[in-house]
Amino acid sequence: MNNLHFPQEGLDYLESHTLAGVKGGTDRDKFLDIWMVAVEGRVFARSWAKSNRSWFTAFQEQGVGELKLGDQVLKVTGKQLTDAHMNLLVDQAYKKKYTQEHNLIYVQGITQPEYHAYTMEFILRAN
Repeated sequence: MNNLHFPQEGLDYLESHTLAGVKGGTDRDKFLDIWMVAVEGRVFARSWAKSNRSWFTAFQEQGVGELKLGDQVLKVTGKQLTDAHMNLLVDQAYKKKYTQEHNLIYVQGITQPEYHAYTMEFILRAN
């Protein structure tokens, strides 16, 4: 699919941290901390609020943005995930990663089928 792979340090960061930074589009100054998961070396996030003005809609409109994984800032493109099987794997990744008691109610919500339409895959950009 893409020739650029996420650096192992970034994947390790996602494995060990519950929040990572995202900036959708080119107009935002600050990173927003959100939940992200890695599945088979690919990186995904879901829009919790499903709002009309969000990091998710900025990626839909402009196609580009940045991720902040620890000290690494990575330029990415964002593509809405439409693969049904991969969406189920993303559900499982959320359930496996966010097991803290205070997160369980949110995991139950964000893994409902309606959230599949709000799943974004991040793909590294060369520049």
